Amino acid sequence: MPPTNLSFDNNWMVSYLSALVTGRSVSMNEQPRWLRRKEERTPEILDAALACFSEKGFAATRMEDIARRACISKGTIYLYFESKQAVFKALAQRVVGSRVAEIGAAVQGFAGPTPELVRLVLTRVGEIVSTGDVAVLPRMVIAEAGNFPELAEHWRREVVDQGLALWEAIIRRGQARGEFRPIDPGHAARLCIAPMIIVALWRSVFGRFDETPYDHQGLIDAHIDVLLRGLAPEGPA
Repeated sequence: MPPTNLSFDNNWMVSYLSALVTGRSVSMNEQPRWLRRKEERTPEILDAALACFSEKGFAATRMEDIARRACISKGTIYLYFESKQAVFKALAQRVVGSRVAEIGAAVQGFAGPTPELVRLVLTRVGEIVSTGDVAVLPRMVIAEAGNFPELAEHWRREVVDQGLALWEAIIRRGQARGEFRPIDPGHAARLCIAPMIIVALWRSVFGRFDETPYDHQGLIDAHIDVLLRGLAPEGPA
């Protein structure tokens, strides 16, 4: 039987009937992308949106551009997202928000020294911003904040605020255990994050002009070293 929960398509039916006559099996992988199961389309749409936003920016990207990139019709994309803003919000959650939640869960279960926790978290965040596709989004938010303040507000609430809360909790943990010196946790949290934003912006804006690829991992390692030295308890006077 043809697969269920798929959009009907005459071309697929012709192929299916031909396979019945010839005895050839039909693989699910042979189906065009617009015939895939409904739950498979959302990540494909978000992948297409990320590519379009990266190339054109948010303002210049149209819903039909995203649909074309995802190999679906313009009408179909509205079955999943009501607007371009809704696409961005879902993309921010998938690319960044889910990772923040994942790191937060790991922090909750960590029982070792706080400096080691800081090292582990910054190393993980560094891997994400220096190698993944997340670098496109903060650049786009900054560029489009004037014309689309709702994007900046959403990014602030769902990404920045959650990240800062996570880092403030880590700083307070270290202070409560006597592992970090007294310092305002809000300031320290921003110091933890700032170099990661630099890496993301450098990759997405300036990286193409580097004569040789910049050593982002070296910057992250240096940041961890300087940060932990700065947070360490003060010695005797």
